[in-house]
Amino acid sequence: MRDFHTHSNYSDGKFLTRMVRAAEAAGLDGIGFADHCTVSSREYPRDIRAIRGFNLDATYERRRRAIEGLRETSDVAIYDAVEMDYDPRDEDEIRDFFERANFEYTIGSVHDIEGMNVQVSSNFDGMSDEGLDAFVDHYFENLASLVRSELFDIAAHPDLIERTPELRGRATESHYRTLAEAFSNSRTVPEINAGRALTDAGIVHPSEGFFAVLREYDIPFTVGSDSHRPDELPNRREFLDDHFSSLDLEPVAPPSLDR
Repeated sequence: MRDFHTHSNYSDGKFLTRMVRAAEAAGLDGIGFADHCTVSSREYPRDIRAIRGFNLDATYERRRRAIEGLRETSDVAIYDAVEMDYDPRDEDEIRDFFERANFEYTIGSVHDIEGMNVQVSSNFDGMSDEGLDAFVDHYFENLASLVRSELFDIAAHPDLIERTPELRGRATESHYRTLAEAFSNSRTVPEINAGRALTDAGIVHPSEGFFAVLREYDIPFTVGSDSHRPDELPNRREFLDDHFSSLDLEPVAPPSLDR
């Protein structure tokens, strides 16, 4: 079991050393650090970058040196990756950064639509059903653009809107099929993400209906616990083991690692 989606103190997680030791204790064969990053020059993403500190573009070389040092003391494979905030308007800036940074693999995620974080319920207070449905349409349009861009190895938590009560259940089979077709024609693969699996919400990405459509198209999956703290790794690793067994599914590596 290799966990390709975790975070460290280089974004919103805990110290690298503690995360690697937790990976060892959890019996993982590999751990991938995909810290959040935003490179857009637009005003809203710049503000979010300042608030959240998602500036791996400024610190990736320092983190890479730390990872190289940890590799000398650990039997767990440690991967140097990134989780990049995606908007179609930022593709040139993302591409330029990736060419410069040369990560082992890249993860893309859609967290914000037109200045609205998809996980913040208060953003949707008072919004009509038509407005909510239009927002979900826009979310899946951006996600399909992410996949078609060929910038990323992995599309993170590809139905993130399911975490938000106001948006949950509004995705349609048409959304799922459009995205499945995009995946089938791209090197980008989705992940099974356990970041909310052990909470009261019990959410696994992709949701059951979305997963069924992706399997119909024979889409492969990577695996990510989305862990930010050392204590999250063991339970999420155990959950993912059981989940993949129940699905009779073997996870794949990010395409860049298989070259």
